[in-house]
Amino acid sequence: MKKMTSLLAASLLVVTTACSSGGTKPAEKPPAQGAAGGEQPPVTVTIVDKDMQPDDKLLKAIEEGLKAEGKNIKLQLTPVQSGTYSEKLGLMLQTGNIPDLIYFQGGDYNFAVTQQILEDLTPYIEKSTHVKASMNPYNKERTKNYPYLVWLSPTSSSVPVVRQDWLNKTESGKTVLANPTIDNYYAFFKELKEKNGAKYVYTVPGTLDELDAMFGQAFGLTSTWIKGADGKYAYAKTTSFEKDKLEFYAKLYKEGLLDPEFLTKKWDTKEKAFYDGQAAIISGTQGKVIDLYNNKMKSQNGASAIVTPLPPAKGKGQGYVPVDVSKESRGFAISKSSKNKDAAFAVLEFLASPKGQMLDKLGVEGQEYKIENGKIKLTEKSAEWFARFVESTYNFKPDKEFDPSTPYMSEPAVKSLEMMASLSTKDNTFIMPGDLAGKWDASNAVYREYAANVVTGKKSIADFDKFVADWNAAGGKDVTEYANKTVK
Repeated sequence: MKKMTSLLAASLLVVTTACSSGGTKPAEKPPAQGAAGGEQPPVTVTIVDKDMQPDDKLLKAIEEGLKAEGKNIKLQLTPVQSGTYSEKLGLMLQTGNIPDLIYFQGGDYNFAVTQQILEDLTPYIEKSTHVKASMNPYNKERTKNYPYLVWLSPTSSSVPVVRQDWLNKTESGKTVLANPTIDNYYAFFKELKEKNGAKYVYTVPGTLDELDAMFGQAFGLTSTWIKGADGKYAYAKTTSFEKDKLEFYAKLYKEGLLDPEFLTKKWDTKEKAFYDGQAAIISGTQGKVIDLYNNKMKSQNGASAIVTPLPPAKGKGQGYVPVDVSKESRGFAISKSSKNKDAAFAVLEFLASPKGQMLDKLGVEGQEYKIENGKIKLTEKSAEWFARFVESTYNFKPDKEFDPSTPYMSEPAVKSLEMMASLSTKDNTFIMPGDLAGKWDASNAVYREYAANVVTGKKSIADFDKFVADWNAAGGKDVTEYANKTVK
């Protein structure tokens, strides 16, 4: 149980209807079984979720789990057209086809705030047992700020990892783990490339965000909005801290330490470069993604090629990318017009329960896992299973230990959770109002273009003041004025 105990300790700190148009569904009744063998008709809860199919065995297993608790609920999956999920979901909802339980992956603000068709989940959460217990502090704060989505998941932040066998070949690796200054990381990067034959050290998929996970706070970018000597807030990426950071990134690029093709890299090509030995370091979401990296790296390069999570650089500050607590970026919502709101929330409550989490995280007993010698042993099929509802391990307390040969998470994955827990900080960003969203997007497009050009040597860092002026002209000035009224 040592690994699971460590995991749970880390997680405690980590900061996880067709009813509106037709009106034909019966008013909700307690979804319970009848007495004396007579069974109440099931309450049908319609659900839309991009990761589920009509024949998904998880749906049937959830129904059976609920029934064992006396709740007779039938789950009916509402199909959504193929394509970009947030866009297709939005189009479906606009037609009036609004399921009871809706999974959003972006695009929810319009329906929650502008159209006001999503239920305030605060009273449901307050009355809950398992959902409330499975919310980490960041979940709770996001829900307080924006009570329309529930997403029981660890904070989706990137933690950089390096091949341990490559790290072991360096002297500077020991130094950087003990004292991860910017200068020590620079020396480590150079030695990693020289001693392991890597084409470059760090690769990222198209933007600098994952590189910021290691270096951003060290350069002073400790929050999205930074208070200056005049007492006013400025967008962090328009400050001298950003200027210093971009100058350093340009140095890494010029010396072949940053992937020369980072602008065109995608998630899959980034990971392939890591597994193939072209890159020494990539970043991934702490926990399960790091677990995936570790398992694939070992499978391709041998048992010694496990991954080691790296700490963020230390300088003016230290921490991974500051955590946005303004709202959940994705999650489950309940339609305000649903006649089955209690039943819809009962689905989420069951999935957050001990039995529900076993099902959601591990799959079906006898298929994705077995109980052997009183311990949980994952099968080969478990590699294809992933949690759809409750990714967080904040309140995951299986009643049996995992077989040591098939731990729920590898040691590097557990370590990444622990490091994220101890080295994460809260951001001061806010929900962007609709009338400023376009300006925010436009000004950030200006930033991304300038940052990419500076790092790749197409523009000089001396043009930084002109970039700031362009950023303000594109809408940043108005957003900054709003920030100074909003950030506390």
